[in-house]
Amino acid sequence: MDKSKIAEIVRNKITGKIQNFENLITETRASSNDTKSSMGDKYETGREMLQQEINNLQRQLNETLNQQLLIQKISAEPSSKVQNGALVKTDKGLFYIAASVGEIVLDNQKIMTVSAESPLVKAMTGLGKGQSFFINTISQTIEEIW
Repeated sequence: MDKSKIAEIVRNKITGKIQNFENLITETRASSNDTKSSMGDKYETGREMLQQEINNLQRQLNETLNQQLLIQKISAEPSSKVQNGALVKTDKGLFYIAASVGEIVLDNQKIMTVSAESPLVKAMTGLGKGQSFFINTISQTIEEIW
């Protein structure tokens, strides 16, 4: 399995999310400037709601920027233990530990990208090939680590 290809797909997804959030923030700010009304309270309520939406989008953008920084630090070197940057195959699936951007497909294989902060990764961090762990009372065995 080529972890550098997986990391590239994750980087591209994160870059797309960043551009999307930046566009949404720009559009929301523009619509905030367009909300002119002679009815004072309605105008202020509408502007406040738009400002809250901008704040929410800004928070999500910041989280995505942090994911981008994290993925840039991840090495494509092989791993012998479950850690950030590892590609882990269990009897239940294939997991890339980096930033959580959902499911990706590479060479006709589904790979779930998961954050190191996820309960799944916390349950298997530090384990090696052949070791088992439990998550939500379900046992999984690590078959391979790249």
